[in-house]
Amino acid sequence: MKISARNMLAGTVTKVARGAVNAEVDLTLAGGDKIAAVITNQSVDSLGLKEGTEAFAIVKATWVIIGKDLHTVKMSTRNILCGTVAKIVEGAVNSEIDLKLTGGEQLSAIITNESTHALGLKQGDHACAAFKASSVIIGVE
Repeated sequence: MKISARNMLAGTVTKVARGAVNAEVDLTLAGGDKIAAVITNQSVDSLGLKEGTEAFAIVKATWVIIGKDLHTVKMSTRNILCGTVAKIVEGAVNSEIDLKLTGGEQLSAIITNESTHALGLKQGDHACAAFKASSVIIGVE
């Protein structure tokens, strides 16, 4: 599968909790990190999602927020994944931040240069990525 989103993280569905219209789907990545997604029940059915299904969490880099010391922060964002800044590519306006997660996967974010500088981000720093469960697209092969 080729897609334009920078982040396509493989994992296994570990929970499907259905509501009236939407379902919460939890995906556990190979390294142990967990991602929550909120998708429609119709999508759960059409993708054949159930516990044990291999799937991908797809998140556009522009939907990812980067922060430091987010371990104890209370936020409405369901997904907070931490790791080490592996690479920073600074452009004219934005920076691409590649974060190597504690489980070994890589997650990319696009944030403003101003934010990169305000956070004092450097390669090797500990940082966290945050994104809403509603910003996660689930895919299967």
